[in-house]
Amino acid sequence: MLTPQELKKSPLFQDIGYENYQQMLDCFQAVQRSYRVDEVIYDFSGPAGNAVGVVERGEASLIRIDEEGVATVLEELGPGGVFGKSLAFSTSGRDSLEVVCRTACDVVFIDYPHILKRCERACTHHSLLVQNMLRLISDKAQALSERVDVLSRRSIREKLLCYFNQLAEKEGSRTFQLPFSLSMLADYIATDRSAMMRELKRLKEEGVLRSEGRRITLCTG
Repeated sequence: MLTPQELKKSPLFQDIGYENYQQMLDCFQAVQRSYRVDEVIYDFSGPAGNAVGVVERGEASLIRIDEEGVATVLEELGPGGVFGKSLAFSTSGRDSLEVVCRTACDVVFIDYPHILKRCERACTHHSLLVQNMLRLISDKAQALSERVDVLSRRSIREKLLCYFNQLAEKEGSRTFQLPFSLSMLADYIATDRSAMMRELKRLKEEGVLRSEGRRITLCTG
């Protein structure tokens, strides 16, 4: 269960008081679970039903593994991150789709129909939760659009620069922090890590960017 301080930072429970939050978890028959690093939280091909998962603590990744065993990171999930069959992403029968822990995670699962059905008491906080859920779904659609933009680029160089420009625009600065490791960046842009590292080296040598660990500065447009 979230602490009062953590609740204030949760996108799903935004503007919902702590007492109402506790009541809702009971009303929705929510189930809270803890997971270890690299443990699978959610398998989209499994009997997960209509459960919606909300990351309360920790970091996880939504990963697609194709029939040849190639893994692609579709989404990064931090505190407040939401996932589930009812929300977004579909896959072919030959691919697998999983949410995997990057760090130890605490997750709460809520039955999706419980969120959408009309509350018998017409609770204001229930309406707020639905509004917050719809906003999160909209954010997911935007994130997917940005991902498609990156993956549609033909070369590793174009993919990197497209993604870096997206991060710079969100940060409002030509200097920004990568949200994950370089290995995960290679997964995110769906390319070989060694080939990506060679391209990053060329970009630095050409003066297109500077980097210090995960901190990147774009020097040219």
